[in-house]
Amino acid sequence: MTRSAAWTRSAFEAAYQALVLREIDDNVGCVASVRCFACCDSTFCKDSQGLVRCHYTTRSTFCSHCAHCSRCDECVACSHCVDCTRCIRSAYLFHSTGCVECHFCFGCVGLRSRDFLILNEPYDRSTYFEIVRRLMQELRIEP
Repeated sequence: MTRSAAWTRSAFEAAYQALVLREIDDNVGCVASVRCFACCDSTFCKDSQGLVRCHYTTRSTFCSHCAHCSRCDECVACSHCVDCTRCIRSAYLFHSTGCVECHFCFGCVGLRSRDFLILNEPYDRSTYFEIVRRLMQELRIEP
C-alpha cells in the first residue's frame, strides 16, 4: 500500500503488526546470546525475550539491567534472582513479586528494603538459609 492510499483500519493494523514483528525480532548489540530475540546490548543470555543490558540471564522476559537471573519477568537492576516478577534493584530473590531493594527473600510480595524474609516474614540469616535449602528441595526448585 502506498503512502497516498486511503488506509482502512484492517489494512493499517496488518501493516503495523508486520512492521512490529519485523523490528522486534532482531537482537541489537548482543554478544553470545542464544535463542534470544528482541534483546538489546545483552551478553551471554539464553532463551529470553526483550532483555535490555542484561548479562548471563536465562529464560526471562522484558528485564532490564539484570545479571545472573533465571525465569524472571519485568525485573529491573536485579541480580541472582530466580522466578521473580516486577522486582527492582534486588538480589538473591526466589519466587518473589514486586519487591524493591530487597535481598535474600523467598516467596515474598511487595516488600521494600528488606532482607532475609520468607513469605514476608523475617528470619535471622542462618535460619533463613536452612529453611530455604529445605524449601528448595521440597519444591524441587533449581537455582
